[in-house]
Amino acid sequence: MGAGVITALEIHKRNKERVSVYLDGEYAFSLSLIEAARLRKGQALTPDEVERLRAADRVDQAVDRAAHFLRFRPRSAAEIRRHLAEKQFAPEVIAAALERLTALGYVDDAAFARYWVENRSEFKPVSPAALRYELRQKGLDDATIAGALDGLDAEALAYRAGLGLARRLRPQSRQEFRARLTSFLQRRGFSYAITRDVTQRLIEEFEAQEPSLFPSLDEPDEE
Repeated sequence: MGAGVITALEIHKRNKERVSVYLDGEYAFSLSLIEAARLRKGQALTPDEVERLRAADRVDQAVDRAAHFLRFRPRSAAEIRRHLAEKQFAPEVIAAALERLTALGYVDDAAFARYWVENRSEFKPVSPAALRYELRQKGLDDATIAGALDGLDAEALAYRAGLGLARRLRPQSRQEFRARLTSFLQRRGFSYAITRDVTQRLIEEFEAQEPSLFPSLDEPDEE
């Protein structure tokens, strides 16, 4: 439907933030409440005006969909772009939605990268190399990733990760304790040298706290 005269503006029953627009007695399209507030019954719309309203509404819908996606945690621009593409939004609509979200401060890749590194370091520490891979998977560029990882202490991350596991372990021998910690830290992406040093540090700390932790006949570890 092209040009026409607005004959009705009806608020959706299920979504009070949406308004159905009727032209010449027939449903034409829907708009957000804010956009619809600029219209009035009896107003004549040209084909260009109708298309502009429809295009603006597609962007509004994309922004709303992205906002819902952002409710659960911060997202990178690439994550939002992929999500909106999966919802069948056109590339130009996605670009306009991302531009608006960025201007509003809802999308900021540098802030997202810092959030990701801080969150992982606090709750599930992995190596800087593993973090770099994860951030690349989120669609971030190398400069943004480098900024987020700057100053990160790989050994401190490994210690925090290993300490969490060590507190849960009830090993039968020092060798078992070492093997399980080593395997765990290597799966988290830490280097051999850091894994070795952190594991030894934890063994010494736990033995100092609890001398009977390992059986007295436990054989010394092989270096």
